[in-house]
Amino acid sequence: MPLNTDFSQRCVVDTTTLPWQPSPSPLVHRRLIERDGGEQARATSIVRYDPGATFSAHRHDLGEEIIVLDGIFSDETGDYGPGTYLRNPPGSGHAPSSKPGCTLFVKLRHLAPDDRQQHAIDTRASTDWRPGLVPGLQVLPLAGHGSEHTALVRWAPGTRFSPHRHAGGEEILVLEGVFSDEHGDYPAGTWLRSPDGSVHQPYSDTGCLIWVKTGHLPRG
Repeated sequence: MPLNTDFSQRCVVDTTTLPWQPSPSPLVHRRLIERDGGEQARATSIVRYDPGATFSAHRHDLGEEIIVLDGIFSDETGDYGPGTYLRNPPGSGHAPSSKPGCTLFVKLRHLAPDDRQQHAIDTRASTDWRPGLVPGLQVLPLAGHGSEHTALVRWAPGTRFSPHRHAGGEEILVLEGVFSDEHGDYPAGTWLRSPDGSVHQPYSDTGCLIWVKTGHLPRG
């Protein structure tokens, strides 16, 4: 059944309240945020690997993005701790696992077929943070292809941004603190998706860290 597949609508999900659903691996469970299809689906999920979990080798025909939220995630290319951003291009494959267990934010089957980027970025150790457009913002670019741009954005307490429009939409996962706009307050674990052409005025009274993707949603 399609889940949150109407990209013309604003969508807010508290991922911490979602039930855990089974996966093809008995030690891997997921909280479904958006999904269009069966096991081979365009999907956004929170995924939990229990200690010792393994997943059979598989191919990502339209790519994959991962943020390691806690624990250690592993595959043939290495071991990745909290804060790691992974981007696997269309056509790539791997056999993931986790010895101690881990929790991930995962997006599947949403990258452009000609996007060949492959990244493994330890965001907690990165020195590539840049000043944002207003005082109090720091931005760590992660990837970009065409109109799509992906980054981490850190908001100092009390930071406010001017009203702005999202061409190609915006998607956010709040990683730390509380992110806010005129529609509400969004604590860590909240996922937001705003459609093409939407406008808001974000701020953070407490400070926060968010993952942000812009320009990737269907245009009206």
